[in-house]
Amino acid sequence: MFDRLYRKTLQYARHKHAIRYLVALSFAESSFFPVPPDVMLIPMALANPRHAWRLALLTTLASVIGGAVGYGIGYFALLTVEPWLRQWGYWDAYLTARQWFVAWGFWAVFVAGFSPVPYKVFTIAAGSMAMNPLAFILASFIGRGGRFFLLAGLIAWGGERLEQAIHRHINRLGWVSLILLAGALGAYGWLR
Repeated sequence: MFDRLYRKTLQYARHKHAIRYLVALSFAESSFFPVPPDVMLIPMALANPRHAWRLALLTTLASVIGGAVGYGIGYFALLTVEPWLRQWGYWDAYLTARQWFVAWGFWAVFVAGFSPVPYKVFTIAAGSMAMNPLAFILASFIGRGGRFFLLAGLIAWGGERLEQAIHRHINRLGWVSLILLAGALGAYGWLR
C-alpha cells in the first residue's frame, strides 16, 4: 500500500509544475493554509537531491513572503479573521502566541518558524501586536530557512542512498507513522 503511494508521490514531485505548487503551498501555509510545505519539499528533494538547496531557498522565500501576508492580516484584519481562528481551533494557539511575544518577542517567531507549531498563528499574532516588521522578517527568514535548509541538507547528504533506504522500508515507515499519528490524535482528544 505505502510502496505504491511513495512511488506516486515521487512521480508528482517530478511534475513540471511541482516547483510552482511548492512555492504556492509555502506561501499559503504561512498565512492561512493548514498543510506545511515539508510534505512537498521532502519528496521533491528526494526525487532530485541535486536541487535540494534551491528547493529549500524557494520554500523559505515563499514562506517568509506568506508570513508577511499573515503579519498584514494580524495588523489590519484581526477582527475579520478572529471568527475563523476560533472556528478552525486556532484561537487558543493564537492566545499562546501572544503570550510568547510578550515573553520572548523575536525568539517566539524564530522558534515558531523552525518548529512544527502552526506558524501562521504566529505571523497573525506578530501583526496584531505590531511587532517590529524588520525583526519579524529576520526571525522568519532565520527560523523558516533553518528548518527547510536542514531538511534539504539531510536529503542532499543522503541522496540516492536515502531514497533507496526509504523505498526499501516504506511499508514499515508508513505503518509506524500511522500508529504515531493515531496515538497523537488520541492523546490530543484525551487531553482536550
